[in-house]
Amino acid sequence: MKLRLHIWKQADSHSAGRFETFDCSDVSPDMSFLELLDELNEELIAGGRDPVAFDHDCREGICGACGLMINGVPHGPLQATTTCQLYLREFSAGDEITVEPWRAGAFSVIRDLVVDRGALDRILQAGGYISVRTGSAPDGNTLPVPKEDSERAFAAATCIGCGACVAACPNASASLFVAAKIAHLGLLPQGQPERDMRARTMLAQMDMEGFGFCGNQRECEVACPKEIRIDVIARMNRDLYRSLLRRS
Repeated sequence: MKLRLHIWKQADSHSAGRFETFDCSDVSPDMSFLELLDELNEELIAGGRDPVAFDHDCREGICGACGLMINGVPHGPLQATTTCQLYLREFSAGDEITVEPWRAGAFSVIRDLVVDRGALDRILQAGGYISVRTGSAPDGNTLPVPKEDSERAFAAATCIGCGACVAACPNASASLFVAAKIAHLGLLPQGQPERDMRARTMLAQMDMEGFGFCGNQRECEVACPKEIRIDVIARMNRDLYRSLLRRS
């Protein structure tokens, strides 16, 4: 099958970017989207042209590095799917596909499709830790945790920090990401000592990084490849208000 790609090319964060068109022929429907970009880059390098820069690592939907905006949708047309898990059988022969980097003020373009997502790391550093000594893995019955809480904590912990929620949000809010990180620690006994501080510091860092506010439009929920729900945002807000009340 043949595909035509319109790919965003940009030398660095200070340069003006533009779309460039690439025709890919003899493409297998069983290739992943990243394999398509790999093959395109091999052709570009062989022809003496600059390859397309894009992020990738595990290619198993775990690391969150492969975020791309595909036809205006973070990670492409399938829900609960990262870019590396998207296969070309989801497209039709002759399709024209637009590929862009995440569009958010807090994510500056490093080159082409690669953006700087260091802001998410700084939010985690601001409060995403626990101080209690956890030691080795305890016996399953040593520290009782309600099943509902453990399941909710696990669901929140599946966040891979890809930034799709930010790219999908009209306000470029990182609320779903921050709320997931706060929830997966705050739902467990080990996360209680810093629970109040964590909500204050991580949300303060989110504001400092220039992310927008949550408008409850739920675009983030739809775009999240791990299907994290926005009820974690409500929990995050409750933790913040509780923290502020305790300080007053």
